[in-house]
Amino acid sequence: MNITDLTVHELQEKLKNKELTVTEITEAYCNRIEEKEKDIDSFNTTYLDEARNQAKEIQEKINNGEIIGDYAGIPIGIKDNICVKGTRTTCSSKMLENFIAPYSATVAEKLNAENIITLGKTNMDEFAMGTSTENSAFKITKNPWDLTRVPGGSSGGSAAAVAANLVPWALGSDTGGSIRQPASLCGIVGLKPTYGLVSRYGLIAYASSLDQIGVLTKDVRDSAKLLTLIAGKDEKDSTSEDKGNINYEDCLKNDVKGLKIALPKEFFGEGLDKEVKDKLYEAAEIYKKLGAEVEEISVDIEKYVLATYYIIADAEASSNLGRFDGIRYGHRTNEYSNIEEIFKKSRSEGFGDEVKRRIIFGTYVLSSGYYDAYYKKAQKLRTYISNEFNKAFEKYDIILMPTSPTTAFKIGEKSGDPMQLYLADIDTVSVNVAGLPGISIPCGVDSKGLPVGMQLIGNKFQEETILNAAYTFEQEYKFREKYKPQAINKSKILI
Repeated sequence: MNITDLTVHELQEKLKNKELTVTEITEAYCNRIEEKEKDIDSFNTTYLDEARNQAKEIQEKINNGEIIGDYAGIPIGIKDNICVKGTRTTCSSKMLENFIAPYSATVAEKLNAENIITLGKTNMDEFAMGTSTENSAFKITKNPWDLTRVPGGSSGGSAAAVAANLVPWALGSDTGGSIRQPASLCGIVGLKPTYGLVSRYGLIAYASSLDQIGVLTKDVRDSAKLLTLIAGKDEKDSTSEDKGNINYEDCLKNDVKGLKIALPKEFFGEGLDKEVKDKLYEAAEIYKKLGAEVEEISVDIEKYVLATYYIIADAEASSNLGRFDGIRYGHRTNEYSNIEEIFKKSRSEGFGDEVKRRIIFGTYVLSSGYYDAYYKKAQKLRTYISNEFNKAFEKYDIILMPTSPTTAFKIGEKSGDPMQLYLADIDTVSVNVAGLPGISIPCGVDSKGLPVGMQLIGNKFQEETILNAAYTFEQEYKFREKYKPQAINKSKILI
């Protein structure tokens, strides 16, 4: 039995039946990281010795009846923009290279309360700004399906770690697709919850009205489990909402009879790779076979979403990152003669090129004379985009569309052309603009053996609907039984 190939619910069953111990599970994952992390580069910091010691303590308490819980001893990876008290939390930036979090995010506290073991903080695009995890100040994470290709971003470290079986599941954050897109490129499940369902307290902000913590897992059932753990109202986050104590695992009925699914034709046109399109249409046919009603519709947002998203996101980034000035937070330059030089040199040295680019653009659209022409207009379009989704959900339960217009591209292939990277977000950003829930699940592989992701979008706080639809497809298609990621350029199986 390969322990690290198991899902969380399979690990729980083994623990319950005393077929495995917490120490055995943790040791298997620690060994896996020690063996494979050098190939993947998915972690900025690991806590393997601490994890082994914590596992021993938890197992002793389980043996003594002091801990009774379904999640005690299950390992996890956490994206490096989520604060965990006493840990290095860098956002993959030189600006925060030596920052030790003085408190824990609400989601981290919830995991800790369940005695879940953190194996490490995962690599990401700097301050979550990117689509490939090539913008990290520390390393470039590789895709486990092909080490010459990107894992997607900005939660690429979390996605790659799950796909390579370095962790059974992980937390990420999604501002414009940063969970769903890397999940698609790495052949796993990525869930971005409705804005406000999961507390953002302790998440280092990129764009506060768009950011949302979410989950990356091996299958849909694990996504439902982890969402159940982290969702809920938080008095520390005024944008969080109280939807009661929902067990999302209970919604997995494996039945989509009568479900109404819409395919927005604007997102199946120019720019979408033919092999990706074919896999999505095959998935739609599977839904029809399972009893769902599938229809093509028009949602008139495709030509607006990228501009709307990047104007709003970069404007908020410009504001949020203003605090990193060498005085209050972050890196401080060693050479300066006055306070103006501290600001200028600290930010110039601390931020990478992509972060600087977005700060400059965000400052521009907020500046006098351009605010009305850009930012105010983008906010009006945000309302329009939300209204277009509302119209669609009056008739349909789910919108099915691509997660990414292509499968994983080569490392360095698009990094010299920011516009090409921005275009890679075309299928995901509208979900964040409208504050909707979205899930990406694998629906096949292309001719290169790279995974294709399918995105299911629901109305606000309809996570149960998209989770059940994803689960039903997953049970029928059985992606994990058919395909395993391989590091093709080294010709060896990773799983």
